[in-house]
Amino acid sequence: MGDTRRVVDGEQRSTVRPLRPAAPPDGGAGPVPRPRSNPAPEPADQKAKPAAAKAEPAEPKVEQAAGQVEPAGEPVAGRRRRMPFAHAVRVPPPRQLAVGAARATRAWSRRPSGRTTLPALFLLALVTATATAGALLVPAAVRKPVAVDATTNAPVQGVPQTGAVPGATGVPVGPGVTGLPGTPLPTLTATPGGTPTGPVVGPVTPGRPADALAAWAQRVSATTGIPQVAMQAYGYAELVLAQTQRSCQLSWTTLAAIGYVESRHGSANRATLRPDGVAAPEILGAPLDGQGGRSRILDTDQGQLDHDRVYDKALGPMQFIPSTWQEIGADADNDGVKNPHDIDDAALAAGRYLCKGGRNMTIPGDWWGAILSYNDVRRYAQDVFDKADEYGRLSGT
Repeated sequence: MGDTRRVVDGEQRSTVRPLRPAAPPDGGAGPVPRPRSNPAPEPADQKAKPAAAKAEPAEPKVEQAAGQVEPAGEPVAGRRRRMPFAHAVRVPPPRQLAVGAARATRAWSRRPSGRTTLPALFLLALVTATATAGALLVPAAVRKPVAVDATTNAPVQGVPQTGAVPGATGVPVGPGVTGLPGTPLPTLTATPGGTPTGPVVGPVTPGRPADALAAWAQRVSATTGIPQVAMQAYGYAELVLAQTQRSCQLSWTTLAAIGYVESRHGSANRATLRPDGVAAPEILGAPLDGQGGRSRILDTDQGQLDHDRVYDKALGPMQFIPSTWQEIGADADNDGVKNPHDIDDAALAAGRYLCKGGRNMTIPGDWWGAILSYNDVRRYAQDVFDKADEYGRLSGT
């Protein structure tokens, strides 16, 4: 028999094929050539065949799934039947895969690269989980600034009890000048109703009492950038409170900082302060409907102040809500109207609100508690502190 080699699936294998008998040149019987590889002993009676013997017909071939060709019928002895690749590979069960992965990870963690990388991966997973939890929980707990709410009397927790208080000493003035913020208390003239009308400073003009502070306000306005009309209102409120609530010791710098944070001193929504202190057009906040981080406060004034009969809106330069204004509103310019859109009335009402409960605004705990009761948002209180401190430095307080 002969030897024919074929390449199947990238391997060189021997395939046994029957060969036609060859007649010797002299026409006589001769030996059958042996294969060049895998020689096997031939039986004695097969060493010679007649010359006239017919060639045995070749057996049909069967194509295997893997591309191997072998004779039909009985397989060749000593050979293994090739199976398709998909059926020849054994996939371990999931549990065995998991155990193997765990063992490989444990072995890797003992190597130098594993000891460095594995803790970093755990730390990254921890940071990711913490950030995800914070993204879900923090927005639900944050209250955005909305307005003063005098109906909330809950104590403010966690306020600083030590440290500096901005603008607690008033504005230094020249010798011989009295009746200005930061100086000895002026004499106040009472109306028939008992409400102070303002300091006796220079010529007392009819109408707006805060006009008596015009010279001082002009000087401080030049250094702080606060409009003079607003500056007069903040200084006048400090003087009135110094007479009516002596223990409070509220500085104009705190009122000015609130006015800046709430409405940029009456200029929000393209408004301006008129010479009489009234903001035009009226400054109204967004409806307090519980959307966008705002509180949900249903209408409390039948729309008389905020022109909304469904929800309340914050009002004026100091952004009071109607229910708070009805409790704490003031008439600081003696026009017979408590107007939240008037910077004079609003600044004095804000001062009264901050001094509620016997607070002393020179004590850090009382100062922070007062600002957080005005708007219970720590970022808001910090902004007020920073601005009040800036005004104190610019004015020399």
